[in-house]
Amino acid sequence: MTGAAGTAALSGFSDSARAMSLVAFSTVATVTLLLCVLTGPDGDDLDAFYTGYGSLSPLRNGLAIAGDYISAATVLGTGGVIALCGYDGVVLALSTALSLLLLMFLLAEPLRNAGRFTMGDALARRLPGRRVRVAACAVTITALLPLMLVQLAGTGQLMAFILGFSSESLKTGCVVGVGTLMIAYAAIGGMKGTALIQILKIVLLVGSGVLVAALVLRRFDGDPGALFTAAARRSGAGPAFLRSGLEFGTTPASRVDMIASELTVVLGGACLPHVTMRMYTASSARQVRRAMSWAVSIVALFVLVITVVGFGATALVGRTAIAAADPRGNTAYLLGSRAVFGTDVSTAETFLFTLVTAAIFLTLLASVAGMILACANSLAHDVFAARVQEMPARRETTLARVSALGIGAPTILLATLVQHHSLQPLVTLSFCLGASALAPALVYGLFWRRYTRGGLLSTLIGGSLTVLLLMPGTKLVSGSPTSAFPHAHFDWFPFTTTGLVSIPAGFLLGWLGTVLSGRTGAERQRHQYEAVEARILAGAVRKDN
Repeated sequence: MTGAAGTAALSGFSDSARAMSLVAFSTVATVTLLLCVLTGPDGDDLDAFYTGYGSLSPLRNGLAIAGDYISAATVLGTGGVIALCGYDGVVLALSTALSLLLLMFLLAEPLRNAGRFTMGDALARRLPGRRVRVAACAVTITALLPLMLVQLAGTGQLMAFILGFSSESLKTGCVVGVGTLMIAYAAIGGMKGTALIQILKIVLLVGSGVLVAALVLRRFDGDPGALFTAAARRSGAGPAFLRSGLEFGTTPASRVDMIASELTVVLGGACLPHVTMRMYTASSARQVRRAMSWAVSIVALFVLVITVVGFGATALVGRTAIAAADPRGNTAYLLGSRAVFGTDVSTAETFLFTLVTAAIFLTLLASVAGMILACANSLAHDVFAARVQEMPARRETTLARVSALGIGAPTILLATLVQHHSLQPLVTLSFCLGASALAPALVYGLFWRRYTRGGLLSTLIGGSLTVLLLMPGTKLVSGSPTSAFPHAHFDWFPFTTTGLVSIPAGFLLGWLGTVLSGRTGAERQRHQYEAVEARILAGAVRKDN
């Protein structure tokens, strides 16, 4: 998207309105950084840095979980799919809510009972070993790095769209400046500091979104049917906008592609490490249940909000204008929020739009900060601290902070290099890795008695390699006008995601690795699991070791 397009899209706002957004961004950055400094843990307190001592109430922890779960990619990407593809976008939004339900009912309590600080802790509880921890760390970083890149690389374009500038150096400066803030949040604030930022972000995002959605419905006399009809009329697709098939097609192969994509979102979203790490911050199984109930409710509310705003964007702006601003519709949420005010914008409406832009900005900051923290914690705790028998707490905390810099700095550099390319395949890559490697590992590791260390390593490594081998051949990478390489044609794997093959492969490799471990190995692992089964499934004991 060019700066000219952004300026045209926001032409209803004066320069003073853009100045308000700039002031809001500066205020958000200052206040959140101050929060991290004030709530940051002491240098020798591991529990404070990794979990915040489980001091958050279920409501606040639920808000933090929802904040981690709703990333900038979710807000902008899902809103865009709804605005451009109608029904198919709503199904995608519902899949994100269903994913959190899966985490709530299947994995949340066992994860909290088995883990201490990281996913490596949860997997090593019944399958101890340095190789397990290193593999868990490698998959954690591999799964989250693409998501961090997408959101950080889009910062410059988003700032240009909101503030109306087109300078490439300013866009790069935004990427570097925002990335530096994200590293500071993770390194200074730790788990509690980033949790407070997530809480502030989700309250601002959902609160402003509810107000905008209410205004959208008011434009159509409170009648959702009138909203959907108007959106279908201005979509250029007519009634097809309200039926399945606009995004994937209507052939049997397209239906399979859609099902595989939704399954990937459901399984992958529930198992991404920056979300699961919030399970370890609950002080009891009851607390994690209550926190997840709040998180699911908040995410469900936001799905309603983004559906209304997305359809509102199509009804008020038109599908053609949305696609012209961004072919993937990533600016649809902002366009819909802007269009609802009409041509004559009051001071109160300008202030509300400023809240919306500030919420998107804070969503960028908070989302990537949480991912950097998850990667840094895993690197420090599962790789460096696991090398010695007992590392001093102060040294491990320092390593975690240095790891945040070690993860964040290369991410910033990569983001500046790829910010002008289509990065949608990277979002899909993260969810595919979550669904194909992490989901089978967690399901088997928490519930299958005979699961062996060999099976776990086969799941993590084999599932990841399957995704990495298949992903370059998908339709998101080449072969279509909206792919990363639109003029190339190496799309030999005729699907949008790798889930159709890689998810069964992850589970199959885990089973095969367990079978090949031999009967003796399986029996030994079964006895090890039985020794901790009561703790994992029922939380009978909670020891921090």
